[in-house]
Amino acid sequence: MTRPMLELVGLNKRFGDLTVLHDIHLRVGQGELVFVIGPSGSGKSTMLRCCNRLEEPTSGSVLIDGADITACSPRALNKMRLNLGMVFQGFHLYPHMDAVGNVMLAQVKALGRSKDEARARALEMLDRVGLRHKSDAMPSALSGGQQQRVAIARALALDPKVMLFDEPTSALDPELVGSVLAVMKDLRTSGMTMLVVSHEMGFAREAADRVIFMDGGVIVEEGQPEAIFTNPQAERTRAFLSRVRG
Repeated sequence: MTRPMLELVGLNKRFGDLTVLHDIHLRVGQGELVFVIGPSGSGKSTMLRCCNRLEEPTSGSVLIDGADITACSPRALNKMRLNLGMVFQGFHLYPHMDAVGNVMLAQVKALGRSKDEARARALEMLDRVGLRHKSDAMPSALSGGQQQRVAIARALALDPKVMLFDEPTSALDPELVGSVLAVMKDLRTSGMTMLVVSHEMGFAREAADRVIFMDGGVIVEEGQPEAIFTNPQAERTRAFLSRVRG
């Protein structure tokens, strides 16, 4: 593995008496695409949200390019979060702002870029996700797939070291999924480090460097996609994949 760009060390998360994550150890190397699968309620999304402290870990550490985000002050946290681009199931675009405005805003507010600089970067990132021609469109005029691609452009415009994707296609109609996955494939080709939670098994098998199977708040099994999908070692993994395949 190349040097870890994202590392989870003994990560635990409890909500009251409920343990959602138990002793998670995970390293994502620079330029690696790691895909996380598992049943609903297995802790996948909570793990992602702990990476940028949208959920506070109960214990353990999260390191971004060697820096511990779980040990930094509130002021330093905002700066550290800029290293992690996050794309959610929902698009969370500002409905009163056009596509380019949505991609500009965080650059101006968080990075202090001038409006001209932010607009140039926004147009560059919209072009990267195939939507430069929609730069003046309002979110209501965009399809779900287009809105999600604007959300990806917004995250990329902040120059993150790692991209986190939390079920980025689950809110999309099936015919719109491909456009978002195509952008993610392009990011992989360009060397972006990515941690992806998704049920898109075909994409995982085709594009991932490693697949992680989670259940009950623990990492049950991990390996190369072909090994996980054709010859899983754990009974829980086999049972899950047989249900997914129908």
